Amino acid sequence: MIDFSQFDSLIAMTMYFNNEDVCKNAIIETRWGVGEKQDFVCPYCGKHHCKLSKSGRFHCTACNHNFSCKVGTIFEDSNLSLVKWFIAMYLISSHKKGISSHQLARDIKVTQKTAWYMLHKVRSLYAQNDSEALNGEVECDEVYIGGKEKWKHKSMRTPNTQGRSTKTKTPVFGMMERSTIINAKGEEEFMSYVRAMVVEKTDKATLLPIIGQFIGEGSTVFTDELNAYNKVGSMGYNHRICNHGALQFVCEDDGSVYTNNIEGFWSHFRRMITGCYHDISDEHLQSYIDEACFRWNTREVLESERFSDMFNKSIGLVKPNSVFVLCHKAA
Repeated sequence: MIDFSQFDSLIAMTMYFNNEDVCKNAIIETRWGVGEKQDFVCPYCGKHHCKLSKSGRFHCTACNHNFSCKVGTIFEDSNLSLVKWFIAMYLISSHKKGISSHQLARDIKVTQKTAWYMLHKVRSLYAQNDSEALNGEVECDEVYIGGKEKWKHKSMRTPNTQGRSTKTKTPVFGMMERSTIINAKGEEEFMSYVRAMVVEKTDKATLLPIIGQFIGEGSTVFTDELNAYNKVGSMGYNHRICNHGALQFVCEDDGSVYTNNIEGFWSHFRRMITGCYHDISDEHLQSYIDEACFRWNTREVLESERFSDMFNKSIGLVKPNSVFVLCHKAA
């Protein structure tokens, strides 16, 4: 099996995956094992009656299908070299604020449309885990993406789009768990885990069911003074409010009531849009949010670990929305 810890840099990764055969062998060995333990499973019928031919393709004697090692992966139906796919995955997963399709196209010598297609294929692997609950201390906040009316001519501006208006903006709701991890030195270190999603509105009917679904009962929930959060305390949570309208940004004597961490994530996400992607359509906004959450939640992770996780998800070995556990929470 491949030791992914050796890929601590782009140079190390490209020196190993330097041709198509090495890339194919990596997929085969990771999916179906090595040596005597190697067991080829048909992606069509799930049977173990598969044989590898001299041409490099597989044949299932149970359902009579022929297939390649790329079937059931994000590389299926793509004529691009696997070498370019692997380099793209490494670049996408290691850049802290993302990489644009134009930059990726220049880096691996493909067209911008091809690079855009590759980026969205890889982003599909960032999907957030819907079964993972946030617990303990959780900050909640909402943000509005788009709607830069000030850059338009006065005659072209949409009226009454200030504040929480959704005429030209898309609301996004986020939750962030405050936690601690044990770092490489064996010391406790503050860590936060975020999940976010596009929502239709920021009212009680929309936000309260989301809070109930993703935040564990008994947790302490920190919010601002938005009326949509008024009933949070009656849902089995300890609800603490920081009144931003009264210029309160850190409340209580111990300084524990604030939403600064989730607001820091929104700032990071906006800089990712402004500095890298420039503009995002509503149709694809959720995939960019998933990407931002993945980058935030794995910001202390080694490039080799992040690439290993991305590789396993790309070949279907791990479900895209599975939990990516690379840190140990303190007891």
